[in-house]
Amino acid sequence: MTIRVLIADDQDIVRTGLTMLLNAQPGIEVVGAATDGRHAVRLARQLRPDVCLFDIRMPLMDGIEATRRLAGPDVADPLPIVVITTFDLDEYVHGALKAGARGFLLKDAGPELLSQAIRSAAEGDALIAPSVTVRLLAAFADSQKEPPTQPVEPLTAREEQVLIPVAHGRTNSEISAELHISPSTVKTHVAGLMRKLGARNRVELAMWAHETGRA
Repeated sequence: MTIRVLIADDQDIVRTGLTMLLNAQPGIEVVGAATDGRHAVRLARQLRPDVCLFDIRMPLMDGIEATRRLAGPDVADPLPIVVITTFDLDEYVHGALKAGARGFLLKDAGPELLSQAIRSAAEGDALIAPSVTVRLLAAFADSQKEPPTQPVEPLTAREEQVLIPVAHGRTNSEISAELHISPSTVKTHVAGLMRKLGARNRVELAMWAHETGRA
């Protein structure tokens, strides 16, 4: 099944490069390209792509606001969005994740990580650039003064097993192969972990796992 992707970036050369790169990947097709945030929101609502790939710094509306309008907590039918940027700034990372992004990558990520992020988002998974995840966890560890959140229900043995590779940045497919369970079963356990821990994304699961000494 082909993953339909919408790209949004205000630089012609970047849009062209990303389109060529993604169209060269098996099972991925770029179906639209937007030049600014407003254009991106309009095209996304019109085309309903499987995944959106948004730059952060764009005219008229930035990528974070466009993400919020298409994937924020108040959106009834959110679209999977991966944010990609040249700027490795914590405020952008937190803003993108809070707005509902399923992935955050730097533009130097390379074709393999980019296509992996697209596939993960299409599967309902999330992928954050490893360098960003490590820094987020370190910043969290330095700032955390309160005791770890207690799960609303005890974690099952399998959820504990799934949590460790999640904390190490593994995708659902990788966890599936590692634990010899189906990707859909991994997805169910990840959803259970998020519900029990009140986590909004996989980075928060990783934070909790590191905070409690599980990873």
